Amino acid sequence: MRKKTLRLVWMIVAALMLTGCESGERGGEKPRLSMFVAFDISGSFMKSGHYDNAIDFLARYLYAHLNGLGGLEVPNALFVSSIGGATANEPKTFYPRQTFENKNVEEISEKLREMFPKGTENPYTDYNAFFQQVAMTVRNKKLVLRPVSIVMVSDGMPDVRREGRTDFRSIELKPLEGLARNITLRLLYTNAEVGKNWQTKVKRSRVKVWTQDAEVMKTWQDPKIYSLEKPVEEQERFFAWVKDNVDFGVSARRVD
Repeated sequence: MRKKTLRLVWMIVAALMLTGCESGERGGEKPRLSMFVAFDISGSFMKSGHYDNAIDFLARYLYAHLNGLGGLEVPNALFVSSIGGATANEPKTFYPRQTFENKNVEEISEKLREMFPKGTENPYTDYNAFFQQVAMTVRNKKLVLRPVSIVMVSDGMPDVRREGRTDFRSIELKPLEGLARNITLRLLYTNAEVGKNWQTKVKRSRVKVWTQDAEVMKTWQDPKIYSLEKPVEEQERFFAWVKDNVDFGVSARRVD
């Protein structure tokens, strides 16, 4: 009887140790998300009146994600770049996460203003060049098959016209399609009409598209959402707002 009791005790101890190891492994899982953030430096957006609001939001957004605040996902890889150039297919610098790590919100905001200064507006908005560079970076950094989140702070207006109208079908997401099963493109600071065109006219298969109007984005500064009397680490209402309005889970929808 004593041997059976001891055996039972050892079985329970072993099971508890195994459970502890498994939970430790889960808790120590490395982040998988690859995040690409782009800021539109074309004249149409830089002169839209949303520059300061967008920079201040982006600084808090990056800080919150890098530090996993409010349950926001910490990216394994982060790159921040610009959209726009003097000519088509102009490559841009992709600043890595180390550019923003170990900085507070004010320091990140200052860095963003240094990277995307007012008064240096570019005449050309080339989304396709940016998407191609994202795809190349994912492959070169061996990030293929990991979840990808692309966040673009932009009015969403491509500089391609056909028959006198902006040609949204000129936007090509094909370079992104084979990168991962879970890839989401978020277009922030646009308007309802442009957002609808991205949703209904931009060809895609796997890529999920989410757009948010500038008028909604500006509300993050509402004192009831973001309180200036609290440190950013305690802005739970802001984190909840981000989850509901920016990091919203989107379902894939094919557009031909």
